[in-house]
Amino acid sequence: MRVVALISGGKDSCYNMMKCVAAGHEVVALANIQPKGKDELDSFMYQTVGHEGISLYAEAMGLPLYRAYTLGKAVDKSMAYAPTEGDEVEDLYYLLKRVQDELKVEAVSVGAIFSNYQKLRVESVCSRLGLISLACLWQQNQKDLVLEMMAAKVKAIVIKVAALG
Repeated sequence: MRVVALISGGKDSCYNMMKCVAAGHEVVALANIQPKGKDELDSFMYQTVGHEGISLYAEAMGLPLYRAYTLGKAVDKSMAYAPTEGDEVEDLYYLLKRVQDELKVEAVSVGAIFSNYQKLRVESVCSRLGLISLACLWQQNQKDLVLEMMAAKVKAIVIKVAALG
């Protein structure tokens, strides 16, 4: 399938993209949501630390990079997301709609591992656009996943740590 890869600059989104390629999918573009007016958001949905380096991914891969701004405002925080004007999820909807209209993508690579909140929202957006969500890392054991990434020669630098609570 023709895939747009959501990338945050983190290892998970990068590795998920690698898994999609290994499964025979063609990554045709990269997409990123970036903060408006600041370097980092306290977002329910997006990792924005390190977003300044995203263009280097596209340059190295020779792929188009689609970006959109967000204010990082979660209006609908329920686990049963419904499209909501002004919600940060709608920024992703409009970004992926633009990619779909221009490149006729069929699927979205997303590096979600344990966040039901994020996964359900990406799936909501994909469903509305008729796209398939490819979350290859979903609910994998984190220790095993890190070892797998190391074996695949993923080189990552820790720039932020986030946890439950």
